[in-house]
Amino acid sequence: MKTKIVLLGPPGSGKGTQGEKLSEEFGYVRMSTGDMLREAVRKGTDLGIKAKGYMDSGALVPNDLIINLMKEKIASLAEGTGIIFDGFPRTVEQADALGEQIDVDLALNLDVDDEELVKRLTMRRSCPQCNAVYHLLYNKPQNERFCDKCGSVLYQRDDDKEDTVRNRLKVYRENTFPLIDYYDKKGKLVTIQGVGDINEIFDKVKKAIQ
Repeated sequence: MKTKIVLLGPPGSGKGTQGEKLSEEFGYVRMSTGDMLREAVRKGTDLGIKAKGYMDSGALVPNDLIINLMKEKIASLAEGTGIIFDGFPRTVEQADALGEQIDVDLALNLDVDDEELVKRLTMRRSCPQCNAVYHLLYNKPQNERFCDKCGSVLYQRDDDKEDTVRNRLKVYRENTFPLIDYYDKKGKLVTIQGVGDINEIFDKVKKAIQ
């Protein structure tokens, strides 16, 4: 079974969902730069303060900030730990930096068209307290305003508003899309259509990691 996996795909493609399912079923440590950056923003750390402006506008957080964050996390894990990278690397430079730290076994690319992604992301709602994420079509809370888990008032993240979503997708196509070619040339790329039933997609993901 593959132990060092990079999840590729545009924002809203389902990387986070599939990464969580892999973690739950097989015990992988899931490293989501988005989650780590949002935690840093909430805590007001130096990294969070620097990153917030980039995140709010849908721009990429600079390579040096992301690379240093990931190096710290990788160094804290025991040797041989299975890792899923969700949202990292986002550029070829980051992929080269990651390759200096570990040997990636598999780059799993979830492919979804832009209009479906806009629909998914603009209808997403988040909990500011427990970080639960809902969708007003696919994963509705019992009450559209409140979190099922902790009762907090849900909100729409700035980076889930339509103008920002379209900019995020543009940035992805320009900066991250070359990674598909990068890992394909290394013989490590598997592409899966990220549309349809979540469990059916997960069955394809499980086959890819064997």
